[in-house]
Amino acid sequence: MDILLADEAATENLGRALAAVCPAQCLIFLYGDLGAGKTTFSRGFLRGLGYAGRVKSPTYTLVEPYEILSNDEQPVRHVYHFDLYRLADPEELAYMGAEDCFAAEAVSLVEWPQQGEGMLPPADIKILLQYQDAGRLAQIQAGTDSGRRIMQLLQSSACCD
Repeated sequence: MDILLADEAATENLGRALAAVCPAQCLIFLYGDLGAGKTTFSRGFLRGLGYAGRVKSPTYTLVEPYEILSNDEQPVRHVYHFDLYRLADPEELAYMGAEDCFAAEAVSLVEWPQQGEGMLPPADIKILLQYQDAGRLAQIQAGTDSGRRIMQLLQSSACCD
């Protein structure tokens, strides 16, 4: 599925739309050059789940955990936002306990997944963000049966008309 994104707001809206159809456990890989919109997409995704705080790129921390609370302050969703750009060796993921994040009922958004190749489970959804004129082109692929179900829901949503 290819989606043209005119601006930053459209990139955030795609993140919101995907969050709306995403199950409680999902692995999303985000590919693209520096500045292509991976963190912008992630911010939209978190906003789509109801997170109102600051969303920053985890470039130096490698992972930022988010707990999205319900109105009665009970945890509703767990999201792990990874940025593997500075990962020197994929095995570092094991040292930091990343496999627990992928095994838990949580959504993991992984920027620069190629840096963790061989240590990451298969992605449910893969998104490549590329520069296209003044905007971006999002190329979205499913990598699992769950990902295919997510793609069907996303295609039937208003985001992709």
